[in-house]
Amino acid sequence: MKIPINLASQPFRRDRAMFAASVAVGILLVASLTALVTLANTDSAQLADVRKEVSQLRSQIAATSKQQADFEAVIRRPDNAQVLETSVFLNTLLSRKGISWTRILADLEKTMPANVKVLNIQPYVTGRNQVVLSLQVGAESAEPVILFYKALEGSDLFGGVTQNIYQPPSQSEPLYRYRFTVNYAQKL
Repeated sequence: MKIPINLASQPFRRDRAMFAASVAVGILLVASLTALVTLANTDSAQLADVRKEVSQLRSQIAATSKQQADFEAVIRRPDNAQVLETSVFLNTLLSRKGISWTRILADLEKTMPANVKVLNIQPYVTGRNQVVLSLQVGAESAEPVILFYKALEGSDLFGGVTQNIYQPPSQSEPLYRYRFTVNYAQKL
C-alpha cells in the first residue's frame, strides 16, 4: 500500500483552471454590466424624448381646449344664440331635404314584388348620417312580404331589416300589414 506524502510547506494545487474560469466569468459579468448600463442610458434618453413629446402634446391640447372654450363662449352669448338655433335648424332641414324621394321609390321598385303595396314611408337620418326607412307594407298573404324582406336583405342598397309591427287582416282592412325599419345606402 502506497500512501502519497507531500512534505512541501505549500503543497501543489491545481488552481489554474479555476482561476481562468473565474477571470472569464468576471469578464462576462463586466461586459453584461456595461451592456445593461448602456441600455439603461439609451432607455432613459428615449423616455426623456417621449416625456418631452407628451408635454408638448398636453400643451397643444390645453391650447386647443382654451380656444374651443373661447369659441363656445362666443357662440353661447345671447346675441349669437338665435344664429346658432337658426343654423342648427337649417342644417337639419338640409339633411332631410338631401334625401331623394325619387331614388327611394325607384330603388324600392327594383326590390319589391308586384303583390306588395307600400302603405307608408318615413325616412329619417341617424346621428351617423345614415338614412333609415320606416316602411309600412301590405299584402294579401304573408309570403310576398317575406320575399320582400329577403330581397331587401340581399340588395346592395338596403340591409338590416327589423320588423316592428305585424297586423293580421281585419274586417275593415283585408291586407296583412307589416311595419319595419331598413337601412338605406343613399348618400346625403
